[in-house]
Amino acid sequence: MHLPFLSRPPRVALVRLEGLIAARAGGFGPASLSLASLAPVLDRAFALKHAAAVILVINSPGGSAVQSSLIAGRIRALAAEKRLPVIACVEDAAASGGYWLASAADEIMVDPASIVGSIGVIAAGFGFQDAIARLGIERRVRTAGAEKSFWDPFRPETGGDAERLHALLEETHEAFRAWIRARRGDRLKAPEAELFTGRFWTGHRAVALGLADGLGADPLAVAKHRFGDAVRLVRIGGPRPPLWRRLLPGLSAEAAVAALEERMAWARLGL
Repeated sequence: MHLPFLSRPPRVALVRLEGLIAARAGGFGPASLSLASLAPVLDRAFALKHAAAVILVINSPGGSAVQSSLIAGRIRALAAEKRLPVIACVEDAAASGGYWLASAADEIMVDPASIVGSIGVIAAGFGFQDAIARLGIERRVRTAGAEKSFWDPFRPETGGDAERLHALLEETHEAFRAWIRARRGDRLKAPEAELFTGRFWTGHRAVALGLADGLGADPLAVAKHRFGDAVRLVRIGGPRPPLWRRLLPGLSAEAAVAALEERMAWARLGL
């Protein structure tokens, strides 16, 4: 016998994945996404009683390839363990590592103006050898191991440095490509030579390319469309930052460097 007053509306756990992906420790810098910071949040989301699904709201320019892989792997492990579908709703961007996270979902929904893709790997630095010479500074470095001072910013880059760095980037890029092949598979609608170059697209174009599944990234609208108007979104968040961090967010040089790093990551997307 059906008793309407005992029926429960569907529940969907909602987790925000926002910001740069980095294994940054605590302190005064901006919050970052890492497995250490997100594991408890993800565990709570997938443990939600009577959950029908988990929605990931993603807004990230990317960052650490290792942390992206670890977080995405944890999402898939929990989804398999709890047998829950995962939906990604992309806001401003799911780029580079942010797209790595989005592709951990079974379905990716985007806004037409979202930035999506950037399936590539980057390493950037500076060369200061001429600057210290003009200042009359003599740098003294001794190493045990011929390649220990690899890519030293205070000496000219060598052909060997460039080749070694390129090989490292290619290996990481292949891990990224393999993940996207495994997760998106036959849904990709363009050749890998076009999709895996590091280029990014608007959400509208990403759907046409098979990098996303549909338009409309409002998590409540997505949940209602799939589970009915009675659906209840349960927001799962991490621990609140301590009072000193909330009152003095920009106190240290570490915070300034972290903020600059994040600003540069967004700037690469034109955001």
